[in-house]
Amino acid sequence: MKVNYIFLLLALVAEIIGTIGGFGSSVFFVPLGNFYFDFYSVLGMTAIFHLSSNISKIFLFKKGLDKKLLLYIGAPSVVFVIIGGFLSKVVNSDALEIVLGIFLVVFSLLFLIKSEIIILPNKKNSLIGGALSGFSAGLLGTGGAIRGLTMAAFNLEKSAFIATSAFIDFLIDFSRTFVYYSNGYIGKLELTYLPFLFAIGLVGTYLGKKVLKYIPQDKFRKLSLIFILMIGLATISTLAIDHWF
Repeated sequence: MKVNYIFLLLALVAEIIGTIGGFGSSVFFVPLGNFYFDFYSVLGMTAIFHLSSNISKIFLFKKGLDKKLLLYIGAPSVVFVIIGGFLSKVVNSDALEIVLGIFLVVFSLLFLIKSEIIILPNKKNSLIGGALSGFSAGLLGTGGAIRGLTMAAFNLEKSAFIATSAFIDFLIDFSRTFVYYSNGYIGKLELTYLPFLFAIGLVGTYLGKKVLKYIPQDKFRKLSLIFILMIGLATISTLAIDHWF
């Protein structure tokens, strides 16, 4: 089976940007992957890809793991990623891609226009944020943006933020991998890319950590949001063109 190396290069870029921007690579990887593979294959690849990248983040940013947030955000995330993963099988893939595109556009515009938006750092919002991010991850393949917004309220030190987010993400990906496999999303094609995506997850996280030292996170966050907006618009436009023409 022929491997698409352009897709792998984009996956590496997505991992580096996701590490630096704090949104996670899936917010870039899922819509980019949709240009090369069907939506369900991308979901399967995302779970595999994230397992390796999150193991890397846990190792590289292991200091300062916040165990309280791990419980409050991680527990509902795991429950709802399983629910979202099973629901993804019964919802039309085109509809899911449209929802994904709209989600990316609304999310990016919201934070570009209202950058001062915050969520109060309390247990209730942690549980709600965890549930929404897990459900989104299971259904659409990406939920890091919602989780990142929830965690930002607690004003964690940068390494602690990445380590805690990565550990929660690892639990999410570990859970949804079994759901996606039972749904038939992980087959020969997805397993062909497994060693490549595993290596990219490791290398991309390492490079992202190196770059993070030289780029102010607030400036890169804005660039990341603009990139997310462009990807969201491209996703919606591509679906519209395929539908009408």
